[in-house]
Amino acid sequence: MKLKVTQENLNKALGLVARVASARGTLPILSNVLLRIDDNRLSVSATNLDIAISCQLGAQVQLEGSITVPARLFQDLVNSLPSGVIELEQDDQRLKITTDSYKSVINGVAADEFPVMPAIESGTSWKLSGPTLKKALQQVLMAASNDESRPVLTGVLFQTVDGALYVAATDSYRLAEKRLAEMKQDIKLLIPATALHDVLRIINDFDGDIMVEHDDQQVRFQAGDVELVARLIEGNYPDYRKLIPAKFATTATMPRAELVSVTKVSSLFARESAGSVVVSVDEPSESIWIRAVASQLGENNATVKADVTGSGSITLNSRYMLDALQAMDGKTIRVGFNGKLEAVMFTDNDSDDYLHIIMPLKS
Repeated sequence: MKLKVTQENLNKALGLVARVASARGTLPILSNVLLRIDDNRLSVSATNLDIAISCQLGAQVQLEGSITVPARLFQDLVNSLPSGVIELEQDDQRLKITTDSYKSVINGVAADEFPVMPAIESGTSWKLSGPTLKKALQQVLMAASNDESRPVLTGVLFQTVDGALYVAATDSYRLAEKRLAEMKQDIKLLIPATALHDVLRIINDFDGDIMVEHDDQQVRFQAGDVELVARLIEGNYPDYRKLIPAKFATTATMPRAELVSVTKVSSLFARESAGSVVVSVDEPSESIWIRAVASQLGENNATVKADVTGSGSITLNSRYMLDALQAMDGKTIRVGFNGKLEAVMFTDNDSDDYLHIIMPLKS
């Protein structure tokens, strides 16, 4: 293998790909990236056996070939080099990296030892706009669980309901659901949240369509020259739609920015009590109160004028509240709840395609 490539393009490709390479895996080669010539372009790939990312970039190819090199060292080296042209040349299982001022050699491993994700056989394919998928992932990923003892909840559910594609995540303490687009195909995929965080990085600056293909075991996201393949999570996702209340005894509609502000201030006093704040809706005064008490530090009371129906109080995690509020775009939001131990729903008053539910704390 012998080729020339720009430092900017190679550095960007490694930034997208190398994070997946795992130095802690049982197979040492999983800490490497695979470099190979594919259709007269340089392909850069990495995998941890659950997720694989590959990126193709333009190059002046003189000789074809393939090699794997340590991801961390190669990425740090390329990132440290000045902008301009880099020459990569394979010498048996060594990779020579040359610029006008630098000459480096990295010891590699034969490419045929690098694991390859199985091909998606007779899969279903569809597409979404990059900005639409990006916004949806930003709004739901925070609600996925990190608890590996309940693997189903570490995933994000993509499913069609009544001709529309929805994406949802829950850790059993909160739930976020977003309606993405009209979709005729019948889709039900449980995708690891870790893989979708990588998808979010890949599509961060991508404005085109994302091609999605999947079978019963894997899903592939294609965004321009970058491709991510991930194994699907097996298991039945909880029927979360049963948790969505149909009506509320108490509701309050108010400016989102004002509620964010008072929740942030109250959260400072709620650190001592694991973030818990008391949210009180009062119909006679047409206001919503947020109170936090820290026995060692003091207490805070804050109020926002609101359009209120009914009165009541509920105890919530202030961090979960902020996550929900900051995931929304509208100027006004609506909060609805019933009893002290029933779910609280946050919705954007200007849009009906997103909802966020938080389970209350025992006060």
